[in-house]
Amino acid sequence: MPFVTTLMLQSGDRDVLERIVGDIKHRAERKGVELRGPHAESPADISVPQSKRLDAGGRSFRHWAYTVYERRMEIVGHDEFARDVAGQAFPEGIHLDVDVERVSAPGSR
Repeated sequence: MPFVTTLMLQSGDRDVLERIVGDIKHRAERKGVELRGPHAESPADISVPQSKRLDAGGRSFRHWAYTVYERRMEIVGHDEFARDVAGQAFPEGIHLDVDVERVSAPGSR
């Protein structure tokens, strides 16, 4: 039964994210790995309050606003390639979530 490894890459720097995703895609193509994606998710705009003091009720700065970009890719089979990608060192600011799912063929248990 093959495994499907889903990679979710997130970053606030879209250029770096695109470079990393492009590198993974290029490596997969060279090795003949079945890769689905990258799929671009809608960017998430985040707003974080910033207090001027630690105590409650104090004044605050303007909210810090930033955008998080996300790309999703699925590697079908090719467990060693998936393990290499998941274990590689990514630049600071790139967040990686990995989900591995065992897929069974239709009609099998």
